[in-house]
Amino acid sequence: MMPMPLPLTRDLVLIGGGHAHALVARMWGMKPLPGVRVTLINPGPTAPYSGMLPGHIAGHYTRDALDIDLVKLARFAGARLILGAATAIDPVAKTVTIAGRGQVGYDIASVDVGIHAEMPAIPGFSDHATGAKPLDTYAARWRDFLARAAAGEVAPEVAVIGGGVAGSELALAMAHALRRDVGPAARVALIEAEADITANNPATRRHLADAMERLGVTLHTSATVTRIEADRVLLASGAPVRSHFTVGAAGAFAHGWLADSPLPTTPDGFLPVDETLRVAGHDSLFAVGDCAHMPHAPRPKAGVFAVRAGPVLYRNLAASLSGGALRAFRPQKDYLKLVSLGGKAALAEKWGKSLAAPVMWRWKDRIDQKFMDKFRHLPEMTPPALPDPVALGVAEEMAGNHKPLCAGCGAKVGPGTLAHALATLPRSGRDDVLSGPGDDAAVLQVGGATQVITTDHLRAFSEDHGLFARIAAVHALGDIWAMGASPQAALVSVILPRMAEPLQARSMAEIMQGAGEVFGPEGAEVVGGHSSMGAEMTLGFTLTGLVEGAPISTAGARAGDALILTRPIGSGTILAAEMQGKAAGADVAAMLAVMATPQGDAARLLAGAHAMTDVTGFGLAGHLMAICAASKLGAEVQLDAVPVYAGALDLASAGHRSSIFAANRAAAPVSGAEGALGALLHDPQTSGGLLAAVDPDQAFGLAMELRAAGHQAAVIGTLVAGPPMIRCVSP
Repeated sequence: MMPMPLPLTRDLVLIGGGHAHALVARMWGMKPLPGVRVTLINPGPTAPYSGMLPGHIAGHYTRDALDIDLVKLARFAGARLILGAATAIDPVAKTVTIAGRGQVGYDIASVDVGIHAEMPAIPGFSDHATGAKPLDTYAARWRDFLARAAAGEVAPEVAVIGGGVAGSELALAMAHALRRDVGPAARVALIEAEADITANNPATRRHLADAMERLGVTLHTSATVTRIEADRVLLASGAPVRSHFTVGAAGAFAHGWLADSPLPTTPDGFLPVDETLRVAGHDSLFAVGDCAHMPHAPRPKAGVFAVRAGPVLYRNLAASLSGGALRAFRPQKDYLKLVSLGGKAALAEKWGKSLAAPVMWRWKDRIDQKFMDKFRHLPEMTPPALPDPVALGVAEEMAGNHKPLCAGCGAKVGPGTLAHALATLPRSGRDDVLSGPGDDAAVLQVGGATQVITTDHLRAFSEDHGLFARIAAVHALGDIWAMGASPQAALVSVILPRMAEPLQARSMAEIMQGAGEVFGPEGAEVVGGHSSMGAEMTLGFTLTGLVEGAPISTAGARAGDALILTRPIGSGTILAAEMQGKAAGADVAAMLAVMATPQGDAARLLAGAHAMTDVTGFGLAGHLMAICAASKLGAEVQLDAVPVYAGALDLASAGHRSSIFAANRAAAPVSGAEGALGALLHDPQTSGGLLAAVDPDQAFGLAMELRAAGHQAAVIGTLVAGPPMIRCVSP
């Protein structure tokens, strides 16, 4: 008898993708604690490494070089990733509130959300300045300003508020970049309220001052900022400082939502922790990194301490979840500070000594790259070997490399197998069942009303239950929308992995909220359903809809009709690659956001279509062939007009394919479909676009209306007289 998977009994929630949490996730992937469900909450799919920020601002690193890909990391760690900003923690109910998502429960949680450098107390800061943290916002605004300054669209004048080491580094980095891209006309000012640069070491202050002199950075000391305007910074005394890009770097400020929480905080809003990194008075909550304060061992806000705390946090989280003893975190009293000097030079400071030289830049770069390589090249975890012996055919099904079975529509039974099974179904001959197998939904006559009914379910491809439920709901509604019906009622069918009752309740709450967020606005009432536990999560819906007049079918297309597709293809390829840790997290997140977007408004715009279907498991070619076969027409597709999700083409070129790809290609061959883009025509789509055959005179206008409504729609081809077939044509 095969052993059952161990039940999930505890929820560990990591709030924020900071350096310590990234290290915890990496270590968890290498040595997980069985029975724990790990959730990582972060506003975006990547987390920047702050140590390389000055190098990026100076132009030595690309923006991508700073990013830890949390999608890949979560997959490696076996964690679920929820993209959203935490806005509250209730330590009594043990819940985390996520903006736009509701609450997520925890048994043990940890906070690593960093700090910000916004200074709203200065008049005009919110309108005309940018904090150096959050890094993402600052870096994006800086790139835009630098490009406009290089193009001559804005004066190359910059001011940095705060003359500490961080402010000095950024002033030097921006001065270097401006001199390179604009020339000697660039002006950078550093504004400090104290009498000198606030580095503790006199030699460090001297090195920084020398670098500023070389790069033309003007230092304003004993200067108090009174107001910030669009083109200048006003000081309490002296002439205003000209600036079209003003950066705040004068301190580390706690996020307001933490200060406003029922948690204990310091007067300036940080979470006090004991030597085990637990928040004071709350054994189930930890905090680490810049958002935490260690009263027993106060230290500056520096990433080095978060990195050093990572292994201790990992051990203490596992111990808290398993009843073990906790360890103390004892941060070092001094640490090596490597400070960039604009160009590829840096200074090193430790034990009261300071040395500046180009070799220090190489040293800093080597340390930073070594840290990032921990996440760029995650350890290859060897899958378990196949038993020996196995039945004939097992090795072939595993494709020789233990490639995982795809999820979503990539896990569907092949179209040929399904068509054969449907052909054997008996027919009762009822006259109130108006359609047979083959269209998107069944059409029923109920009294004087025409009703459509469909069912669909998906193998989970995301452990974010709320997001997955939204996508599954949009996916199931596709059949209703494609037939021109208005959603009416929904039944839910869910299988959860084996888990303890509190986790079941949390999971079901997330699923029902996510589904309700889609069904409610579309007018579908959730009336019940069925639930059970099994080996893995699947979610499905049975839906009904009402049609006024005749439903739109796949059989009404006409020769000459234009083909409109409402969203990109490539989701199956990206999902298949993501399961193997090969897809870029930003591409995955962008695609999932599209997949979770309802298409009811698109269906209403396409209500006059002659034929329509939704593109799902059998791919664009398979569903287009369904229209061709039912309407007895051929199709010409302009391959380069087909919209494709970002990242899908590169992944297809690298050979990534969904489990059902080969069966899809065999069932709906396309002539002239070459290369990776041709392969994507057979890629199974989950929550795919609507494919409509419309009057050619209306196609362009409809596509424009769809785009205006937020859909990535395109006119991709034409239906032609002749036998059912698909061929690709040049524009």
